[in-house]
Amino acid sequence: MEPEMHYAEYLKLDSILHAQQLRSDTLNAHAHDEMLFIIMHQTYELWFKQLLYELDSIMAILRKPTVNDDSPELQTIVHRLNRSNSILKLLVQQIEVMETMSPMDFLDFRDMLRPASGFQSWQFKLIEAKLGLKYEQRHGEAHYISPLNESEKSLIRAAESEKSLLELLNSWLERMPFFKDNDFWPGYRKLYMESLSEVEKGHAALFDTVFSEENGNYPRSLSPAACRAGLFIMIYPGYPILQLPYRLLNQLLEMDEQLSTWRYRHMHMVQRTIGTRIGTGGSSGRDYLQGTLVKHFIFRDIAQLTSFLIERKKLPKLDKQMESRLGFASE
Repeated sequence: MEPEMHYAEYLKLDSILHAQQLRSDTLNAHAHDEMLFIIMHQTYELWFKQLLYELDSIMAILRKPTVNDDSPELQTIVHRLNRSNSILKLLVQQIEVMETMSPMDFLDFRDMLRPASGFQSWQFKLIEAKLGLKYEQRHGEAHYISPLNESEKSLIRAAESEKSLLELLNSWLERMPFFKDNDFWPGYRKLYMESLSEVEKGHAALFDTVFSEENGNYPRSLSPAACRAGLFIMIYPGYPILQLPYRLLNQLLEMDEQLSTWRYRHMHMVQRTIGTRIGTGGSSGRDYLQGTLVKHFIFRDIAQLTSFLIERKKLPKLDKQMESRLGFASE
C-alpha cells in the first residue's frame, strides 16, 4: 500500500520556504524589502517554468506531420495558449506588488546584488527563443547571452537551432488548402484594392509585397502562402473549421501584447526605482528595456494581416465546394 502523501511533502515546502537567503543578512545589514524582492523573482521563475512546459507541449503537437484542424489537438493548443496568456497577465499584475518597494528600500540592498540581474534569467530568454525571437532581431544582441553560464548559453543556442513556434505556425498555415484550384484570391485582391481610400493607395503595393511569391527580399517571418491562409482565417472565422484556427491566431496576438505590456510596466518600474542608472548586471537599465519594448514583437506578421481586411458586407461569397471544405456541406 502506498504511504499517504502529505501536503508539505508533495509540494516540497521545506525546500521552497527555506530558499530565501537574504544577502543583506549575510553582510549584517538587514534590508527588510529584500525578502519581497527574492520571493517576487522566484515566483517569476516558477511561472517561466510553467510557460516553457506549456510551450513545449504546444510545439510537440505542431511538429506532427499533420494536425487535424477539427480535432481535440487544435483545441488543446488553443487552451494551453490561453493558459499561457493568463500567466503572462498575472506576471504583469505582480509588478504592482514590486512597486510597493520604494527606491530607498531598494537601495538598502541593491549594491549587494552585483552582478546578479534579471538580465541573467535564462528561462525568459529561452521562452523568447522558442517563440521565435531570433538572435539578429534582439535589442543588444551582441551581449544578450554573455551574462549566462555555459550550460545556460547552450540551452538558448539549442532552442535557436530548432524550429520555433513561429516557424511551426508558418508550416501549419501553409498546409491549409484554401486557395488550391479556386479563384478566391484574385477576386479578393480586386475587392481590397477597391476598398482603399485615396490616402491608403500605398497599401496596394504592400498587399502584393506581403502576399505575392515574387517578393523574395521582403523581410518576413511568415511566407506569402501562410499569410494568405492567415488572412482567410481572419475573414471567415464563423465557419466551423476556422473557429479554432481563428482563436489560435488571436491567442498569439494576445501573447505578444501581454509580453509587450510586461516589458512596458517593467521599464517604468525601473525608471521609478533607479532612474537612469545602470542595471546591476551592467545593462543600460531603462534604455535597454525600452529597446526591447520597441523591437521584440514576435508575431508582427500576424498583426499586420488586419491591414488587409475589408467590410463584411463586401466579402466575396464562397462557392459550394469551399463551403463544403469549411463545414457547411449539405446534401
